[in-house]
Amino acid sequence: MTESKLNYIGPIPKLLAFERETPAWWRRIPLAALLIVGLPTLLAMIYYLLIASPRYVSETQFVVRAAGQSTPSSLGVALQGVGLAPTQTDAFAVHEYISSRDSLTELSRRYEIAEILGPQGVDAFSRYPRPWEGRSREALHKGFQRFVTVGYDSSTGISTLRVEAFRPRDAQALTEALLGGGEQLVNRLNERSSADAVAQARQARDDARARLAAAQSQMTAFRNRERFIDPSLAAREGSQLIGELQTEVARLRADRAQVSAEAASSPQLPVFDSRIRAYERQIEAERQKIAGDADSLAPMISAYEDLTLARELADRELTQATAALITAEQQARRQKLYLDRVVSPSLPDEPAEPRRWLAILTVFATSLLIYGIGWLIYAGVREHRQD
Repeated sequence: MTESKLNYIGPIPKLLAFERETPAWWRRIPLAALLIVGLPTLLAMIYYLLIASPRYVSETQFVVRAAGQSTPSSLGVALQGVGLAPTQTDAFAVHEYISSRDSLTELSRRYEIAEILGPQGVDAFSRYPRPWEGRSREALHKGFQRFVTVGYDSSTGISTLRVEAFRPRDAQALTEALLGGGEQLVNRLNERSSADAVAQARQARDDARARLAAAQSQMTAFRNRERFIDPSLAAREGSQLIGELQTEVARLRADRAQVSAEAASSPQLPVFDSRIRAYERQIEAERQKIAGDADSLAPMISAYEDLTLARELADRELTQATAALITAEQQARRQKLYLDRVVSPSLPDEPAEPRRWLAILTVFATSLLIYGIGWLIYAGVREHRQD
């Protein structure tokens, strides 16, 4: 028996082939990715490419150094990396002043800072004040800090000052004014340190002079009271007289001994004895004048030597203080700190900010990273629930 076979020639119906339509590529993107990555990137492109106002950057480089200071050696640079190098307090003081309220006050006396930082026609997110900022002095200072950047290179000791503005001339003028303010600060530091050193040296000289005058006055009062110019000299003269008297006594004793040997009953012997006793009484009297009671020269010599020592010390101190004052005045004439300009403030001929495509890529990469982290967290939570 022959079986009949039916063959169909033609296109296969879609229902029999089980084919599915492929959706468009943009439909395959998750909604969360569009909201977290696409929307911020789109807003960033609209702002940076169509709205953001260009800003000009004026840059200058300077170095703050002491007189005779040399460039740091390789060992010094290496020590800076581990925090063992001397701190650059002078340069950092200039940095702090540049971004301080005092610097802003000085600038406000010469320029309309609010007009420079927020001219007409600038987008609201770049200018000062931004929509959420006020117009107080504190808000102006915070806005001013957005446009001023100062940094320090520890390997070279060079500081870099960058000032942004919406007009090239404004950026250069502000940079020049801020750098001039830093120079004035260095000069004030020099003047203050020099003035303090000279004032202290002059005060020490005046104190030493007063002590010397007091010692001299005490010496004069002592001489008037004791009626001696120099008790030590009187004591030396008395000692010399005693020595002469003792010499004469020794001579008389020798003569008496000789006479006594030649004639034991010579009438000259009582004369010799009388003269010897007279000389001995004179010697004892001279000794009493030098030392022995309260009226002798010994207490006066002690007091006189104390006054002499005090006067010598005061005189020596005055000499040293005078020399220190002369040295301080000489050092004050020499400038201790210098602010040297390595690069003068530049006049920009094209805007350097904002870096539009870099900012857009930064927003895109950040949003993509946030989305990736969120997706990993979501996938982990979902897998944990399925388990």
